[in-house]
Amino acid sequence: MAEWLSAAGYQVRVITAQPYYPAWRFSDGYKNRYTVSSEQGFKVIRCPMYVPAKPTGLKRMLHLMSFSLTSFFPVLGTAFWKPDLVVQVAPTLFCSLQTLLLAKMTKGKSVLHIQDFEVDAMVGLSMMRSNWVDNLAYWFEKNILQRFDVVSTISEGMMKRALDKGVRAERLVLFPNWSEVHRFLDVQSSPELLLSLDLDPNKKIILYSGNMGEKQGLESVLYVAQRMAADSELIFLLVGTGAGKARLEALSASLGLKNVFFLPLQPYEELPQLLALAHCHLVVQRAGAADAVLPSKLTNILAVGGNSVITAFAGTSLGDLCEDHKGISVLVDPDSVSALEAGIVQALAMPRPNAVAREYAQTYLDQDLILKQFLKNLTKALH
Repeated sequence: MAEWLSAAGYQVRVITAQPYYPAWRFSDGYKNRYTVSSEQGFKVIRCPMYVPAKPTGLKRMLHLMSFSLTSFFPVLGTAFWKPDLVVQVAPTLFCSLQTLLLAKMTKGKSVLHIQDFEVDAMVGLSMMRSNWVDNLAYWFEKNILQRFDVVSTISEGMMKRALDKGVRAERLVLFPNWSEVHRFLDVQSSPELLLSLDLDPNKKIILYSGNMGEKQGLESVLYVAQRMAADSELIFLLVGTGAGKARLEALSASLGLKNVFFLPLQPYEELPQLLALAHCHLVVQRAGAADAVLPSKLTNILAVGGNSVITAFAGTSLGDLCEDHKGISVLVDPDSVSALEAGIVQALAMPRPNAVAREYAQTYLDQDLILKQFLKNLTKALH
């Protein structure tokens, strides 16, 4: 987003952390300290933070709070630059104090963009186990949301949730995740890539690519693989990393699964070819994450014309997507091994590429289209 805005003529500064996600360790070449660099023509200030190797509910809270503390003065120091617009991306809400202070000091406008409703996700996934803590978190969230000039989020379902939390409709803006659609159109499956990964190019690939954490509930994928082990044509390929990967690998070994393969996170440049390989894509998350999160991985799956299985209930954002655009994906109930297995069988029988998915991506998910519309909507909301 910063690169796009800079190329469009806006002056941009970014305050962020050293990259650590989804491995929950700092990426190669990065140290846990303050750094300042110029990237694509704009200034990037990276702040240190606490990154737990095995995140729990409490450790995640400390993790988010640590970035709020280390970024506090770098954010306020930006006041001398006098930004017209201060955009905070949530997670994390803990940074809201300095964001709002900066906007007030510079007489600029404040925008909170919500990628995940982090309080809903933590409560829904039972990361917090005390009613009074839950209530305090919701009270804090509601008060913070009402103090921003504009609140944006990534789906209609999350827009409704923001309204329920007290955000006024005139201050609410839809800002969905996008795809660099042009990079994913007409990408051909590459047997060479499979061979380079030591996989049989004649197999049918059931692919999960992304974070392997708590909210995905990927254990169900392994149980499905166990149930489908007799079909020698199928390979379950789990690509990525995350806090739950070691546990998943251990479970796969204990089940004796020979049709499941784990690969590390692949370079972004190879993502189109990787996605094009799959006969079925898995967009899996636990029931508690329903409308608190909308998987960003889905945008590129749709752009490549992939057939996917989405775990979500009807009436959620993902459920509405499948209802409003018949054939875009297979929708199954979350946390059900039998439903996921049936969904995979159905997706494998669908034509490739998925024309409905590809058309949706071209119409609604293009980066230029979404960012231009966001700026229009933002201008309207601020005036």
